[in-house]
Amino acid sequence: MEPGLYVVSTPIGNLGDMTFRAAEILSRVDLVACEDTRRTGLLFKHFDIRNRLLSYHDHNKLRRTPEILEMLKQGKRVALVTDAGTPGVSDPGFYLIRAAIERGQRVVPVPGASAILSALVVSGLPSDRFTFEGFLPRRQGRRHKRLVSLKDEMRTMVFYESARRVSKSLSEMLELLGDRNVVVGRELTKRHEEVIRGRLSEVFAELAKRSLKGETVVVVAGNERRD
Repeated sequence: MEPGLYVVSTPIGNLGDMTFRAAEILSRVDLVACEDTRRTGLLFKHFDIRNRLLSYHDHNKLRRTPEILEMLKQGKRVALVTDAGTPGVSDPGFYLIRAAIERGQRVVPVPGASAILSALVVSGLPSDRFTFEGFLPRRQGRRHKRLVSLKDEMRTMVFYESARRVSKSLSEMLELLGDRNVVVGRELTKRHEEVIRGRLSEVFAELAKRSLKGETVVVVAGNERRD
């Protein structure tokens, strides 16, 4: 293996989605930077991977990044993983990846599971063109402003959302975007995987009766207006 930063995707739920390449790289690098050493430790135990783990998250990235960059400068091989899925997507891994690129270090993608693509391909909504919008802002004013700015977006839109806030987000989407098709993917690839499809009004009414748990991805149809 050549020196560099290896951006390694890990399963989003089903451990059977771990790739052979990912397991091999995580075994062979000099260090694995991970969001939560306990969660990654469980993954390592399952696949009998023995390697050094270093916590790397939002609260310590400013301190940890120079340490990792110095290792890369010395010709070390460092793997970056997140708690689940692909690092750098709505997580602090982006900060390290950008810093490594700015300093001329080699960055290697090791693809695998992705909640974004998993939800998109089972949604049944157009996937030839789509936009990933991440998490909506927590503050209501900013959240409304973001949704209003997306009202005329014609591409399929993919959002991350917490299970406890998804009903509220659907209600606001219905109010600001109109009653269009939506798909909510919950606990994708896990035992209690669920995909809920319908109009925003229908899915909101369904989820308003329930208390959701787990990770969710919301896929919303683009504006179908034709000029």
